[in-house]
Amino acid sequence: MKNKWLFLFWCIGSSLVCTAQDKNEDPELMKVNGKSVKRSEFEYIYNKNNQQQLDKKTLDEYVTLFRNYKLKVAEAEANGIDTTRAFINELAGYRAQLAKQYLVDTRLEEQLLKEAYDRMRESVEVSHILFRVAPGATPEQKEAVRQTALSVLDQIRSGADFAEMARKYSDDTSVAKNGGYLGYISGFRTIYPFETAAYNTPVGEVSEPVLTSAGYHLIKVSGRRTDRGEILTAQIMLLIPANASDAFKEAKAQRAQEIYTEVMQGADFAGMARDFSDDKTSSDKGGVLPWISVGAAVKEYEDAAFALQNKGDISEPVLSPYGWHIIKLLDRHEAKTLEEMKASIQLRMSMDERGQYPRNVWVEKLKDEYGYTLNTDELQRLEKLAVAMFPADSLFAATIKDNRNTLFTLNGKEYPVSGFAAYMLAGNLRKRNVSSDAVTALDRFVDIYVADRIIRYENSRLEEKYPDFRHLMNEYRDGMMLFEISNREVWDKAARDEAGLESYFKKNKKHYTLESPMYKGYVVSCKNQTVADAVKKRMKNLPEESLVAAVQKEFNTDSTVVVSIEKGLYLRGDNPVVDRHAFKDKTATVDAHLPVSFVSGKVLKKNPESYTDVRGAVTADYQNYLETQWVEELSRKYPVEIHEDVLKTVNKH
Repeated sequence: MKNKWLFLFWCIGSSLVCTAQDKNEDPELMKVNGKSVKRSEFEYIYNKNNQQQLDKKTLDEYVTLFRNYKLKVAEAEANGIDTTRAFINELAGYRAQLAKQYLVDTRLEEQLLKEAYDRMRESVEVSHILFRVAPGATPEQKEAVRQTALSVLDQIRSGADFAEMARKYSDDTSVAKNGGYLGYISGFRTIYPFETAAYNTPVGEVSEPVLTSAGYHLIKVSGRRTDRGEILTAQIMLLIPANASDAFKEAKAQRAQEIYTEVMQGADFAGMARDFSDDKTSSDKGGVLPWISVGAAVKEYEDAAFALQNKGDISEPVLSPYGWHIIKLLDRHEAKTLEEMKASIQLRMSMDERGQYPRNVWVEKLKDEYGYTLNTDELQRLEKLAVAMFPADSLFAATIKDNRNTLFTLNGKEYPVSGFAAYMLAGNLRKRNVSSDAVTALDRFVDIYVADRIIRYENSRLEEKYPDFRHLMNEYRDGMMLFEISNREVWDKAARDEAGLESYFKKNKKHYTLESPMYKGYVVSCKNQTVADAVKKRMKNLPEESLVAAVQKEFNTDSTVVVSIEKGLYLRGDNPVVDRHAFKDKTATVDAHLPVSFVSGKVLKKNPESYTDVRGAVTADYQNYLETQWVEELSRKYPVEIHEDVLKTVNKH
């Protein structure tokens, strides 16, 4: 049997050209068994296959191939192949995979991928002031916080010190310690809106207020630098508590210098880390830390670690807000290419705001395209109800499940509140964030539901909207049916029709010759001559159809093999026993465990005796014969009309 997917020569997988087409510009090219075939379908397959094949066909040749192809599809449909559960499921699975490429803004995804990579290659030094927005804040409350941020921004731009303003106004709990300074960040080190604002702010300037899930931020950018790659380091750390006395700090500084001196004089770094480091997460490992890149460690540690040039270099004691560090460079990786990082970046994108951004942008475009309108009056009524019932989401959904009022309209179709309720009751919405108020949670649920309905609607229109999608689906559907019906009528039938193969061989025997001499018969290897003599004698009295099995069963046991016997067709070089006895090659070696061997058969020099001697060639020719007969039968069975005037207008490229 031919391979199923190799058979689909109407190849799946061309570039996707998403263009609409006027139905009036796509006339009927042919009709097969009353089913219309449009010019665009033929053009698509004709041009695609001519581009992919070295043996290019003329238009007339392709018309014949295409006609026969459609006749076989008509027969498959008549046999109900496309109505089986297996067929329907496989086709649906393919469609779901193909649709993914049409249900997202792939260009925006690529832009975000490149943006993330570029940001991972360049680090930005930032400080910030956080103005926290309480969960569930009203628009008015959010605006009040933004105005406060703008007021502080005005003071900074008038000359106020950023760190002092951070200590005075920032709601970040670490501000007392760092004055708002966060160090160098790169892609994925902060939430996406913060990251974007940081990378879009020039060095030396402060951003406008940036809203994130935490609140509004003013972001100061102090510097930029290219990616330093990744380094593997080990450390010996002496911890200094935040409330330590000056005497304690002085003692730790002195001890750090003593340890550094010992290490530089030859003491084992790993042993010293195990004995003296206060970082218990790394001391048991000889001080070894995970690989770090820019932004993964405190600035003081990072700067000192990346300043080390060669593997094995050790830094002098470095003071950070956490204590003293003595750092050893163990290994270094240079920055990777976009292609090398693509998979990991895509995974990280899926876990932050970037993961949903292309879909959200695409959904907004579809809203405009399909004239989406939200019934704000009904939404406000639902919000009031939610305030009284959330977080009992299931009770809320049950309360509104019979509400037939319109929630929104899409392309003229009204979507009732009851549909939204059913969506909630089906468990399609995750539990709301506990920090969200009822109105925020409900609005988020509605957004998710609306996006889902829009995507479903777009999905339902893909065949109509995108010609390439329609052609690919038709191609795959017809290919599946073509494979199944051809297997039934030609391939499997030919492989199982022993009488038909023998008859076809006899009628066409003169067309078959052996390219090289072949030995046909039994190949026997035995433990000794006594066994060989017994096997030869036994073979004379056994029927051919059971001879091999009978000899093996009679002479061998589960634990002892004294004879090996097989039957087949062998070319020179296929089997050493055949080479030695049939082709008289005395240099051929035999099995040392079964050293006594012989053959029982004949050497066919040119002419095969039976179709089994050339089964592959005969089967292929017999399949072609059956297919020719089958196509002739289908031509009589199903009417075909070809519009020559339309055929002349086929676009060949």
